Amino acid sequence: MLPRSPTRAVRIGTVTIGDNHPVAVQSMTATKTRDIDATVAQVQALAEAGADVVRIAVDSMSDAQSLREIRRQTTANLSVDLQENYRLAEVVAPHVDKIRYNPGHLYHHERQRSWQDKVRYLADVARDNDCAIRVGVNCGSVDPEKRSLYPPEDSISPMLESALEHCQWLDSIGFTRYCVSLKDSDPANVVEVNQRFAQRRPDVPLHLGVTEAGLPPDGIVKTRVAFEQLISCGIGDTIRVSLTVPNARKPEEIEAGRQILADIAAGRVRSVVRFQPEGLNIISCPSCSRVENEAFVELAQQVKAMTAYAKDHALTIAVMGCRVNGPGETDDADLGLWCGPNHVNLKRRSEPLGAFRYDEILPRLKQELDALIASRDSGQ
Repeated sequence: MLPRSPTRAVRIGTVTIGDNHPVAVQSMTATKTRDIDATVAQVQALAEAGADVVRIAVDSMSDAQSLREIRRQTTANLSVDLQENYRLAEVVAPHVDKIRYNPGHLYHHERQRSWQDKVRYLADVARDNDCAIRVGVNCGSVDPEKRSLYPPEDSISPMLESALEHCQWLDSIGFTRYCVSLKDSDPANVVEVNQRFAQRRPDVPLHLGVTEAGLPPDGIVKTRVAFEQLISCGIGDTIRVSLTVPNARKPEEIEAGRQILADIAAGRVRSVVRFQPEGLNIISCPSCSRVENEAFVELAQQVKAMTAYAKDHALTIAVMGCRVNGPGETDDADLGLWCGPNHVNLKRRSEPLGAFRYDEILPRLKQELDALIASRDSGQ
């Protein structure tokens, strides 16, 4: 079982996120919303692939009117993305289960009206129509007032402060059926901003995603890195894998999300994740066609057994099965092993320590592990 942060429960149609419920998987239609047949077909394809929630964009009154018929033809849990026109909320809310707004986009219409009034309106509409809300903060469209308070190189703090401010306002007006997303195209930024938010507001469910992740497989890899770091530590209640794919392949987002969640639950992670911040963390890549010696799988099991005596030490040991991913993916581990056809390469973070035969690597690994523990115990 993965650890889960103790967030409040938020219901989205027939799905509930937070409060130890399973992590939900979402996607978004890429069809023109006013093309009702195509949009319904894509919603159904995503739902059949296992989507818990499907988001649809609404940019105009024509889109909003189409949504009524789309809702009639599907039982999927629907979320609506209001884009820049928050005033369409009351038209679309009767036909969806969640409303998503972006704090940075609230400035585009009725500039004389405060964002607080606009959010109060959205909350009232959501409440009247049994909808949840997502506060969707995006690196590319941050609240301009918040951005002006920080230096240009700090893209994380404006996002964080914007999200926190909107949470505080929603709480103050008595609307708590909301979740938050903080998305960036850089997985490292996604990890940092969500970790910082979770520290400040551990009660608020988080929707995770790497925006503009790009084409598969790179987009999946970037998303996986962020999800592994966050979900393994209990952060994240619903996810979206954002991929640049043709419409017919949109269900791949759901498949990728489900696979990432399954891998994290089984410990099959591909980045250095500390599942137990105060204990030994052993990671190993899944076996695949690139593994150059099947002895890698047995070696990973042997490493786990041999290092059991160090279980209370906050160290990470990575065991990787090929030269494609092994060298780079062991760089962040305290001790790393990447396995070739006949030898195992041992590293201390990015420092190579030599290549050893499979039958001699365990004693050398133990020697390095003991030295590392001793140096930490002595404060060196």
